Amino acid sequence: MVAILGFSKDQITAAVQDMYAQVATDPTQYFHFPVGRAAALALGYPQAEIDTLPPPVIDRFAGVGYPFRANVIKPGDTVLDIGAGSGADALLARRRVGEAGKVWALDITPDALAQLNGTLREFGIANVETIEANAETIPLPDNSVDVVTSNGALNLVPDKRRAFAEIFRVLRPDGHVQLADVVIARPVPLGGRSDPQLWAECVVGAAIDDDYIELFREAGFADVQVLNEADYFAESPSPDTQRIASALGARSFEVAMRRPSKPATPTLPARLARRLNPKRLARIGDRGLWGVAAAALSILACYGTIAILGLLSLLGIGVALDEGLWALTITAMAALAAIATAFNLPRHGKPWPIMMTVLAAGVIAYVMFVAYDPLLEALGFVLLVAGVGFDVHLIYQAECVPKNREDGALARPTSRLGAGIKATRGLD
Repeated sequence: MVAILGFSKDQITAAVQDMYAQVATDPTQYFHFPVGRAAALALGYPQAEIDTLPPPVIDRFAGVGYPFRANVIKPGDTVLDIGAGSGADALLARRRVGEAGKVWALDITPDALAQLNGTLREFGIANVETIEANAETIPLPDNSVDVVTSNGALNLVPDKRRAFAEIFRVLRPDGHVQLADVVIARPVPLGGRSDPQLWAECVVGAAIDDDYIELFREAGFADVQVLNEADYFAESPSPDTQRIASALGARSFEVAMRRPSKPATPTLPARLARRLNPKRLARIGDRGLWGVAAAALSILACYGTIAILGLLSLLGIGVALDEGLWALTITAMAALAAIATAFNLPRHGKPWPIMMTVLAAGVIAYVMFVAYDPLLEALGFVLLVAGVGFDVHLIYQAECVPKNREDGALARPTSRLGAGIKATRGLD
């Protein structure tokens, strides 16, 4: 994936590096997400563990959960921390592996690694080593670590399938993964993923929860369990972030899984069956794209049919066409596009897309059943496309665009993390 909808991996990486360089440089400045000791406590880190961390480390904590709830790290293990940041989880992992173990702290942000390296030198910690790299290309040998841990980093990775395959590769057979990450319940509206800044703010890069779990299973992992969930974004001091997170059903969760000694990746038919699940088809509506789909079918029914008939005629093949049924199909699809924009009205509150698509459907119906005019027909389709396109744009504006990024003076809301935590549940 080089570029999608105007953004590139390099742009995303630069935005993420800039965001977390600011955390490393000055954790006291305003961020849309909670930072520091209070954030760690709210997410479930025991006070006793936090007290073992050097102040520069805990002050820069920016995780989204408590991955150690999985309790899979043993003395002597080799651990890889993906997205180590300030090093809080790397140092807590070091306490668990002991002097006989090893911790690799991987991150893409040079400033964060420089801060962590300074802490390691100051406290004489020898069995934690930093790596500047991304999760899509982990510079470690195959089967070289016992546990992979990560906290709020994988949602920032554009190619999650490749990252999960890399995690599988570096793990030893029967190795474990413990992680906390951000997931969403509804897909990001079209256009939402085109803003690298929104990737850095942890929301639009997140995967849908079921898809996230399924990607790990496709990579070969077994015993995938969600241990805990929390309304992480309730802790954000930014009303914009809370609004966007709420619109997408964003939250954090903690997951544990294992690389089996004999991995059994799903077969191609099984993967296809899961991807054709009706729940996935429903996401077309979640993205506000039923109108786009109906408009496309209307245009295809009109001009696509003409193109096919013309091609068949050139080949000397005659085909009888029921023109009444043909016109009815074209008009019905245009009407469905108008109906779809009406269903999207509550998402943005603007009547203009409905007005445009209803007018377009009327023009198309007039051309089909009253008086045919090719220019008027083309105008109707142009208006239909403009209407559904404007509808999608308004959904993006309403649900993904921050109204005021510079809201640092706003007070932090009361924490609701505790209320958002759900009971432990397994997904296998």
